[in-house]
Amino acid sequence: MPSFQLNPSRPGVMRRAALLFSLTLACGSTLAQNAFDEEFDDQEKPWQEIALQLPAAPQEQNLAEFYLSPTATMKAFVDLKSVSIGSDNVVRYTVVTKTQGGAVNIVYEGMRCETWEKKSYAFGHPDGKWSRSRRDQWQPIKDVGGNRIDAALFRDYLCEGKLVADNGNLRTIVGRLKSQNPIDPVRR
Repeated sequence: MPSFQLNPSRPGVMRRAALLFSLTLACGSTLAQNAFDEEFDDQEKPWQEIALQLPAAPQEQNLAEFYLSPTATMKAFVDLKSVSIGSDNVVRYTVVTKTQGGAVNIVYEGMRCETWEKKSYAFGHPDGKWSRSRRDQWQPIKDVGGNRIDAALFRDYLCEGKLVADNGNLRTIVGRLKSQNPIDPVRR
């Protein structure tokens, strides 16, 4: 089998070989970099919300009260049957509030832990039907006042930092709501 040897006495051959070797390295490096960059493409894709399906109307036996604040003027409940976590990482749930005067409000909402935002999708009626919210845009969660419903759910039950609580384990989140056991009871 004939062997190929470079003749160092011929400078043109050596230059061409060195150039060919450098081009091969550069092409291989570029291909490897492109493959590496493709793995991180997810960060460039814009977030997209999944299609919404309204839950059944809340039933009294499925409501779990959660703590708002020492100065709250109403009671707040989550319908445990309505709690879900979508593939878009939005935690969706129905909140029922009851005032001392007997007024009841029902809202189906979603919460994005990643951005500290919430969205009201629909309002419930006494006959079990839903009305679409006219303010169905993502809004920042405010942690002010005694009736701090969204902030209480965010901090105490649904989110840990910018992530869905408990690595998105729905059963654990629902169990915490049911037992009124917040993520960090000292923070109250």
